[in-house]
Amino acid sequence: MAPLLELKDVSARYGQVSALHGVSLTVEDGEIVALLGANGAGKTTTLRAVSGTVRRSGDVVFGGKRLGRAGPEQTARAGIAHVPEGRGIFAELTVWDNLRMGAYMRRERPDFAMVLEYFPWLAARRNQQAGTLSGGEQQMLALARAFLQRPRLLMLDEPSLGLAPLVTREVFRVVGDLNRKEGLAVLVVEQNAAIALSAAGRAYVLETGNVAISGTSDELKADDAVRSAYLGY
Repeated sequence: MAPLLELKDVSARYGQVSALHGVSLTVEDGEIVALLGANGAGKTTTLRAVSGTVRRSGDVVFGGKRLGRAGPEQTARAGIAHVPEGRGIFAELTVWDNLRMGAYMRRERPDFAMVLEYFPWLAARRNQQAGTLSGGEQQMLALARAFLQRPRLLMLDEPSLGLAPLVTREVFRVVGDLNRKEGLAVLVVEQNAAIALSAAGRAYVLETGNVAISGTSDELKADDAVRSAYLGY
């Protein structure tokens, strides 16, 4: 069976600056895959190459179909939800209006009840301005909004950024629940390599726009270079 997502020799650039140099990776249906690497390694650009927000070459195949020149809207309609670094919520809108924005492309009535099963606190905050939420609550709102799209693949860019360790663990707990219970595939960029490898089944390490190392999470945890550079032991 073909992977849910496959990048084949994907390169990307910002103007004259090359950020990716022939990256190839896969995400199987229903699995969690982590992208690790130092700042500037190309992790965020890899997600942007998938969602069509950066100039790219090579093939991006999702659900057996080439995305070609698809932009963000077409990518979302194909079944990919992208939660960018910084969450991307609408700070001036209410919590509930943010959720409704996540469902605007769906033809059927959005299933708010299902979302509240995973994020029950949203009901009590529905009329609160989203910008007044804590950082962790804003990250959860961004996750809830993405889940309301009912995607097949969720792409997360630095979900732990600026969050306390306890809140980070809660974010990854919810992501794990969505993966196990809903079969949601996840491609996550994360600086906290330890928690990313604990959540993911496989991982790729990027260095200067190239895949340097790939394997199962257990294999990467046992790799001396990965342990020294990203795990601190």
